[in-house]
Amino acid sequence: MRWIDLPPVWLVGFAALAWVQARVLPMGLSLNGAVTDLLSGILVGGGIILAIMAVVEFRRHRTTVLPHETPSTMVQSGIYKRSRNPIYLGDVLILAGLILRFDAVLSLVLLPIFVWLLERRFIIPEEDRLRRIFRADFARYERKTRRWI
Repeated sequence: MRWIDLPPVWLVGFAALAWVQARVLPMGLSLNGAVTDLLSGILVGGGIILAIMAVVEFRRHRTTVLPHETPSTMVQSGIYKRSRNPIYLGDVLILAGLILRFDAVLSLVLLPIFVWLLERRFIIPEEDRLRRIFRADFARYERKTRRWI
């Protein structure tokens, strides 16, 4: 059952809601066009690249990428120098890009809800775990590196 409570599963669920909204309740609103298609591609592609960079960094340090598991190392290198949560940032970018791609204008409201869910369900518990395990190292990291960007 724990595999269901993972950020990619939530991302798929939110993306499905946006897709359904675009098909069932378009409301005559549209951002459809070449610029929107380009922007959606950049957002989805950027989100995927961020997530891959983050996972590669986790693998390089031989620690878990799963949010509910206890890490063996605190990763502060690579993309983690810029953001404490690049995978979650990537997930948000992917969702934003998909909402634009689906032309689901009403679903833009899902973005802050998704961010809120990621923070409450994953980020805060992860940071609490890191704070308990790595104490001073995490305190220094938290001071110098922003949560999102």
